[in-house]
Amino acid sequence: MERYKGIKFPPLTPKEIDEKYKEAQEEMEEVLKWKKEEEDRLKNKKSKLQAVSAAKRALLKVNRRINTVNGNLLYWKLRTEGKSHFYANLERTEFWDKLNKGDSEEEDKKEED
Repeated sequence: MERYKGIKFPPLTPKEIDEKYKEAQEEMEEVLKWKKEEEDRLKNKKSKLQAVSAAKRALLKVNRRINTVNGNLLYWKLRTEGKSHFYANLERTEFWDKLNKGDSEEEDKKEED
């Protein structure tokens, strides 16, 4: 029987938490830039049909990525406010569940129409 070896990794320092929060903000900027590029490609009249359909597929991925990054931003914001990992992680998971349930309800409404 193995004995408890303690925490595998030391807890993050406030400085490291701030760095992670800034990284998440930078990632959100990149994702928003990606979204703008795909929307421009979708709106461009000169785009071929294949490029337009690729942009539509990419926008679904962009929206999913935005939700992921928003959850991570929420997590790191709570951590910078001094909340524990467990509390922040629970909030992030609830945020994602709310988004997933909202998406599935919208799909159900579309199927009914």
